[in-house]
Amino acid sequence: MGTAEIKDGILNDAVFMGVRASVGVIFILHGMGKFNPGFANALPNMGLPPELQIPIALAEVVPGILLIIGVLSRFSGALLAIVMVGAIFHVKGAQSMTGDGGVEFDVILLAASLLIMVAGPGRIAIAQAARRIPRILH
Repeated sequence: MGTAEIKDGILNDAVFMGVRASVGVIFILHGMGKFNPGFANALPNMGLPPELQIPIALAEVVPGILLIIGVLSRFSGALLAIVMVGAIFHVKGAQSMTGDGGVEFDVILLAASLLIMVAGPGRIAIAQAARRIPRILH
């Protein structure tokens, strides 16, 4: 393995970890706000029953945590992509890319979630370390 390959590998791993951590933190912060009773009161205005408050909040917080630690990253990316499709089309109506009600931030989160779903967590993840343990022990 040449020096360029080593640098590319380390850079690639760091970038995947950074994307996972960034997306995870954003979803944790957004999801935590949804535990506020005011969010439940706003759900009927979005055409959703208030009983969905906790499932929606958990659908953002739990995958966010899993992304940061690097466990079930592909599943978490898929779940967050579904959440973002709902936000873009159901909540905001996909009426504008920018400005009031714009979906540009939502589209970026959708793209990042899809990237994680397709590419996986990278090598700096608990899931990757757990796969290596049996090889190290033998």
